[in-house]
Amino acid sequence: MNKLGGSSVNKMDRKTIERNRRILMKDLCFKLTSLIPPQHSKPAKELLSQLDQLDQAANYIKQLGERIGELKRRKRLLALRTADETNNSINNSVIGLKLPILKFTDLGCSFEVVLISGHKKKFVLYQVISILEDGGAEVVTVSLSNIDDNVFLTLHAKVKVCRVGVDTSGIFQRLQALIS
Repeated sequence: MNKLGGSSVNKMDRKTIERNRRILMKDLCFKLTSLIPPQHSKPAKELLSQLDQLDQAANYIKQLGERIGELKRRKRLLALRTADETNNSINNSVIGLKLPILKFTDLGCSFEVVLISGHKKKFVLYQVISILEDGGAEVVTVSLSNIDDNVFLTLHAKVKVCRVGVDTSGIFQRLQALIS
């Protein structure tokens, strides 16, 4: 008697499990088809069978994947094109200028020095830093870039003692003498 009672309970469990699984699958299919925009569903969703709705969802997902791939390819091309245009514009703008170039910006208790030199006249970084430190400034950041034959140097410095200040005109003249 236990065997008969146990097997009927087992069958009921299997039936319940299967019914719950079918309800879950039906719910998941409904959620999936509801995510497809109306313009991508050919006939009305209600008229399609569940298998057709799944096929339609799979096709839509494939279309999205292809579109993502195309957009990534276009993004890479634009990034390359932008990088080339940037390099060309930098080269063209530097070619038109007489090198070396010194730009000195006084910002009160700090200042910025930008030096651009060509291949004919080069300067050494430690010389620029020593001129700034001799003038009473402390170098905070340095950025150095080599593009083609040009050296781009940007230094940010702050005054060691803000109340005393720095002789910016003296520093500027010494830097002018260095790059001339």
